[in-house]
Amino acid sequence: MKLIDLHCDTIGKLMDQKDAGDLMTNRHSISIEHMEKAGTKAQFFACFTCFGNYENGNGYEDAYQRAEQMIAYAKEQFEIYQSRIRLAHSWQEIAENAEDGKISAILTIEEGGVLNGRMERLTSLYQEGVRLMTLMWNYENCLGHPNSRDAGMMEKGLTPFGIETVTRMGELGMIADVSHASDGTFWDILKYAKGPVVASHSNCRNLCNHPRNLTDEMIRALAEQGGVAGLNFFGPFLGTTKESKIEEMTAHILHMIQVGGSEFPAIGTDFDGIDGLERLDIPNASAMELLWEALEKKGLSKGQLDKIWGENVERVLREVLA
Repeated sequence: MKLIDLHCDTIGKLMDQKDAGDLMTNRHSISIEHMEKAGTKAQFFACFTCFGNYENGNGYEDAYQRAEQMIAYAKEQFEIYQSRIRLAHSWQEIAENAEDGKISAILTIEEGGVLNGRMERLTSLYQEGVRLMTLMWNYENCLGHPNSRDAGMMEKGLTPFGIETVTRMGELGMIADVSHASDGTFWDILKYAKGPVVASHSNCRNLCNHPRNLTDEMIRALAEQGGVAGLNFFGPFLGTTKESKIEEMTAHILHMIQVGGSEFPAIGTDFDGIDGLERLDIPNASAMELLWEALEKKGLSKGQLDKIWGENVERVLREVLA
């Protein structure tokens, strides 16, 4: 089965570290060369903005401009290497790219605050090729509230504009992503979303008590709605602060299956966004077979692994990106 990875932060890394290479080959974890070795069918590329970098300027207006620059840069890279990778807007295009032997690139926005209360921006981003939006990062924004150690913040949900935005995303055919959301925002997104919802890069709170992770109740609710969660390789969300361990990855996958069924787990590496770790058992996409082998040793069948590697996400893509 070909791999589908729901989340990486490679575009920002490439823009900020020009000397590290480009999308074909670089010092980071995601490159065309690495993806081809992994057998990648589709890679979701996040256009991530951190509000903290812009709050002393024009805030989310500056963040929106950054997101636009990231989209433009990504498209330039896809154009340069069009013989190997191609931007996909629909499930049909993903299937066509696979038939042509090309990786599909899917653009996402990570930090819906870049809308800054302007619905026309959502339509514009969709027209530019964005097909998934992570509604918030770690800051409160115009859409709702983020994950937090503050119990009061975790109870808060979507704003009225956030509800309107989730509804509009369903009309457009854009996937709603609950990663980084507060618990209250999570439940509101599920309430107002049309079709399946994803947690693009989130793990299990039962195994690692971090507010970025999903409770068992959340896992069951996402699964019942046809959604998936992408396993995040970041050590603090797996269980070890400074390391990213395969043994912990397998534990989270097995727990997802136990609670949500074999149709629930997916991959959402967070490659090139998991900084500050001293060791990664899987340092880049080319080493993904190590996780496959580890899960096989835990007793998972090829059928289960194929679902985790891509089939579960394909189900969501077929429904939302019609």
